[in-house]
Amino acid sequence: MEATPRILVVEDDRTLRDAIASALRQEGYTVRSTSRSSRAADLAGSFRPDLAVLDIRFPDGPDGFDVARDLRGSSDAPIVFVTAAETLQDRLTGFDVGGDDYLVKPFAMPELLARVRVLLWRTGRASSRSLQLGDLVVDEDARTVVRGGTPVELTPTEFDLLVAFARRPGVVLSKERLLALVWDFASYDGNLVEVYVSTLRRKLEEHGPRVLHTVRGAGYVLRS
Repeated sequence: MEATPRILVVEDDRTLRDAIASALRQEGYTVRSTSRSSRAADLAGSFRPDLAVLDIRFPDGPDGFDVARDLRGSSDAPIVFVTAAETLQDRLTGFDVGGDDYLVKPFAMPELLARVRVLLWRTGRASSRSLQLGDLVVDEDARTVVRGGTPVELTPTEFDLLVAFARRPGVVLSKERLLALVWDFASYDGNLVEVYVSTLRRKLEEHGPRVLHTVRGAGYVLRS
């Protein structure tokens, strides 16, 4: 079993830091976070992150560029800058010090998660995109699903819905959360989710017992 990718978050805004850390953990990553840029180097030394998410501006201590330089001195882990700084010079400096990507606040959390996934896969830190729960195997690269050794034919949307669940086994996902993850918006007719969950559940149950469960009043969860 492959080690879970480790991600370091250095962000002084507590609300945003907690939101980023929570979203990353829901994706299955191991996360360490700090509000103090002065702690980043020591934390990185003990945590050995596979990727770092860095703010640029801090009220005290080194800025994100200095943190990135320190990280680059001991690691080639990809770096994503998330910042309110919008100038061309800031962006160029970010790349010059070893940054791999750059998101300007405010940004959509799904976009950050997508960029993190791409960087981890591109650098070989998350080499497998095969998700497994019991006898259910979801291959994100090949976009195939196998249950009990038998291929399960899904539409593209059904596959994306299953991936949303498979990345978060045991986590109850509300209709609103699923709309944001699969359809990229957070407010719409919840019946859309019900219809797709129903058809996905039916297709999965053609090859084994129920794994996609309804949690009344809360949403849905994938568990064996």
